Amino acid sequence: MSAAGETAIELVELSKRYGELSAVDRLSLRIPRGECLVLLGGSGSGKTTTLKMVNRLIEPSGGRVLIEGEDHRAIPPALLRRRIGYAFQQVGLFPHLTVAENVAVTPELLGWEAARVRRRVGELLELVELPPAGFAARWPHELSGGQQQRVGLARALAGGAGLLLLDEPFGALDPVTRDRLQQSFQRIRGELALTVVFVTHDMTEALLLGDRIAVLRAGRLVQLGAPAELLLRPADAGVAELMATPRRQTEAVEALLRSAGSAS
Repeated sequence: MSAAGETAIELVELSKRYGELSAVDRLSLRIPRGECLVLLGGSGSGKTTTLKMVNRLIEPSGGRVLIEGEDHRAIPPALLRRRIGYAFQQVGLFPHLTVAENVAVTPELLGWEAARVRRRVGELLELVELPPAGFAARWPHELSGGQQQRVGLARALAGGAGLLLLDEPFGALDPVTRDRLQQSFQRIRGELALTVVFVTHDMTEALLLGDRIAVLRAGRLVQLGAPAELLLRPADAGVAELMATPRRQTEAVEALLRSAGSAS
């Protein structure tokens, strides 16, 4: 993480209402440059709505979003989305474009010259462990789910954005593939010094990937802190219940290992 005070994204009393329903209620967060902030909570907690308000896929009902100190309403939506990479669970690759063409979409929209686009696509496919010689010319339907997620991540990074929004990017994958992509994500994030807002409902994923975790419930911030803080000092019974799942899983695995050790 970068030095304190270097704020990449700031939410100030951010709210979203649908009639009488408050999907996000006066949410304030400051995300330093280089941090991975996880938004954790169940369905209807406001995680995805918050994420989409950051890049104006959903317009806020109140409050502000500051991107590197600039009110995001002052930035045309198309330009804003080119400054912020975005990847989500459904991937959304264009089926009529090859892998290379999918990754090239944002640089081409930014007006990069062809040679620069080719270099960027090649670099990113190498970064996500899809060598261009074997994958650049493939079609999305020829890829596994994990490979499609890697292409989605490469596309989100293609414009050179240092800000990345991820909405349940690994949620539909099998456990082995998911673990491998989580490790790849941590490596890529470190290499590129990315600032990330990561939405998940998976408690273990939040603990493993987040520098800090913001627990949301009914659109409100319940607790914000480092993973260890949430495990050791949950703010209320609801957060304690969220943290109980990874605890139980860890204890069950440790019990199995002890049992296997004593039997050998």
